Amino acid sequence: EREGEREREREREREGEREREREREREREREHEGERESEREREREIESERERERVRGRERARGKEREKVRERARGGERERERERLRASTWERESEREGERESARERESASVRERERDSEGKSERECMSEREGERERARERERERERARGRESAGARERESEGEREREGESERESERECA
Repeated sequence: EREGEREREREREREGEREREREREREREREHEGERESEREREREIESERERERVRGRERARGKEREKVRERARGGERERERERLRASTWERESEREGERESARERESASVRERERDSEGKSERECMSEREGERERARERERERERARGRESAGARERESEGEREREGESERESERECA
């Protein structure tokens, strides 16, 4: 009986040792799990930092793109200002050239009138001469168009109107001469 009691005591002792070992194993497992959780937390933090960096990168790229758009807009405005200045300068020059051309045409008409008066040209000759003047005016207009080339459409339109007006004036002058 005493031997049996000692055996039972030893069995309880062994069972206690096994329980302590299981407890130590659970403790180690909890430690490992804690370490793994810490590692996962570090990974999440690293990924968050990467995402923040990607966001900052995208924001920098958008900022650069916005700056490029603003720069293009500023460049376009500068180009439009240069174009306005060129058109204005060209328009003033065209007006001066038109005035000089009108003066030359008036002088020429005056000379022709004196010649006709002295020569007594017929009505048919007057008509033919007017047609020649119109053709020369059209040729001058075509020549000016070729010379203008890249000038602005608005300035060309104003020049054409001025030319048509001068042509009409020249034609009326010729009609008055023939009359």
